[in-house]
Amino acid sequence: MEAALTPRPRRPRPKVVTLSDAAAARVKEIMDRADRSYAGLRVGVKNGGCAGQEYVMEYAEAAGPLDEVVEDKGVRILVEPKAVLFLIGTEIDYEVTKLSSKFVFRNPNETDACGCGESVTIVPASLED
Repeated sequence: MEAALTPRPRRPRPKVVTLSDAAAARVKEIMDRADRSYAGLRVGVKNGGCAGQEYVMEYAEAAGPLDEVVEDKGVRILVEPKAVLFLIGTEIDYEVTKLSSKFVFRNPNETDACGCGESVTIVPASLED
C-alpha cells in the first residue's frame, strides 16, 4: 500500500531586512522627490572601510534576476544576492539627532564597527539557524 504524499504547508520565510517606521517614511519621502520613478531601494554590502565592509543604499532602476525582493511598510527593497546572508535579520532605522540624520543598520550579524561608524565587520548568518 502506497502512502499518499501530501505537501506540508510552508512556513512563511522571514524578511531579510525590515524598516522601522521612521526609515520607511524617510525612504518614501526620498523616493517621492527622486527625478524619476525607480523600482525600489537597493541595499547591499561592499568591501571597504577600516573594519572591512560598508552598507550601501541606492536607487534601483530594476530588480536583478537574483535580487531578494522585500516589501515592508509600503517600501520595495531589493537586496543584492551576495548580501543576503550578511543582512538576514537586519532592521534599517532612520535617526535624527542635533548634529546629524542618517540611516542606521541594526544587524545581528555585525561583529565590529570602526570608530567613525562608516564601516563594519559582518559574518554571514548560519543557514542552520
